[in-house]
Amino acid sequence: MKVVLQAILGSISIHIIYVVVMMLVGYIKTKTYKPDIENAWGKVENLQNEVAFVSVMPPHFYVLSFLGVSVICGIVILSYEKLMN
Repeated sequence: MKVVLQAILGSISIHIIYVVVMMLVGYIKTKTYKPDIENAWGKVENLQNEVAFVSVMPPHFYVLSFLGVSVICGIVILSYEKLMN
């Protein structure tokens, strides 16, 4: 039971770190973006007129991701314990 709880905590930690890193990358890209307005006028016909703000993943994807990472964490924990004994 201890390994299962450790695997779940590992999975939660990995998912939280992933979300935080993705938010930081987006923030940094947004802050450092400098549009090239001068050259954009030369390619007016290629500019988009529609914007997609978000793509929605189905909820079962997150559950499968969480379970998959938990299983991988469990395997790593069990392998580490066998290696150390």
